[in-house]
Amino acid sequence: MPGRDFATVGDNCIDRYGPPLSRSFVGGNAVNVAVHLARLGNRVAYLGSVADDPDGRRVRDVLAARSLDLSALRIAPGITAFTDIAFAAAGERVFVHEDFGTCRGYRPNEADVARLLTTAHVHIGWLDDGGALKRRLSAAGVSVSQDISVNAAPEDRSPAGLAIAFASCGENEDAAARLGAILDAGVRIAVLMRGSAGSIASDGRATASTGIVPVADLVDSTGAGDTFIAGFLDAHLDGASLRESLEAGRNQAALTLGHPGGFPQED
Repeated sequence: MPGRDFATVGDNCIDRYGPPLSRSFVGGNAVNVAVHLARLGNRVAYLGSVADDPDGRRVRDVLAARSLDLSALRIAPGITAFTDIAFAAAGERVFVHEDFGTCRGYRPNEADVARLLTTAHVHIGWLDDGGALKRRLSAAGVSVSQDISVNAAPEDRSPAGLAIAFASCGENEDAAARLGAILDAGVRIAVLMRGSAGSIASDGRATASTGIVPVADLVDSTGAGDTFIAGFLDAHLDGASLRESLEAGRNQAALTLGHPGGFPQED
């Protein structure tokens, strides 16, 4: 099936890794999802904000090279968002510091919203608008998803107004209870990403789950969840079942585990 029109809204950042990697990458939930949706053959617009600084120019250049529509990307005063990532003794990532820069307080304007109203599906990343955009789009009948785990404030991570809610879930957490709580908020489909325990999804009538694809040489898990989201959305909007959509997300996420950063890129 030919690619669909997607839009992603919200965060971008520069992921800055300390030793031993000592490299940096363009990332952020909304950006990573956009890049992987485009890689899967869809037409994707990214709406967000960067500063007119070297990092902001880097974000624009990297995303333009991946054929994203950046016509609504806003240039704002301040700094482009960044995340400092260190490595613990056992090799686990440790998020040391985040500065959301010009992403903080970003809001799509009326022209942006009018455009989103004509889009097949909108995915929202980190967005500190109290849930206003997803409620407005949902009320107009637009299909909207969000990874509610990337937002910190309760009003920003509420699943209300979402067609599809993605969330991270600990391996020892009660997945059934978590799914039920999300669905009770009025969400059509709840999807839990459970790390090495795989993933599970429910629409309130049927529930499906899948394991992971073993990766022999795991390099970096940054952005794997975002890649999973892109794979799931691409399959789901193509008419795949819950299980098939989970498997599509799982297979795409495994690719991201094999390289540093949320998608392959040069420094």
